[in-house]
Amino acid sequence: MSLTATQKKRFRSLGHNLNPVVTVAENGLSEGVVLETNRALDDHELIKVKFQVNDRDIRKEWMVELCQKVEAEMVQTIGKIALIYRPAEEPNPRLSNLMR
Repeated sequence: MSLTATQKKRFRSLGHNLNPVVTVAENGLSEGVVLETNRALDDHELIKVKFQVNDRDIRKEWMVELCQKVEAEMVQTIGKIALIYRPAEEPNPRLSNLMR
């Protein structure tokens, strides 16, 4: 899955007002973090994930690794926040951040 520039622009504007729904701390990408990210992506399709790690290299590595584990596309990263997207199989209009 690869996003076009137009899709990324739209997702960035939608993601601007979102709050992070998953937080990754010093313990890294535990099974719980991956499960919660999967659940959030199933519900919302477009989410923000906050990485509370000070080491920039580790943070970027974990961002990429999380996207690979949940089969999502990284839309944007700003500092410690990653905006990620994965289309839902059956999107719920009341929960999806794309259909509001």
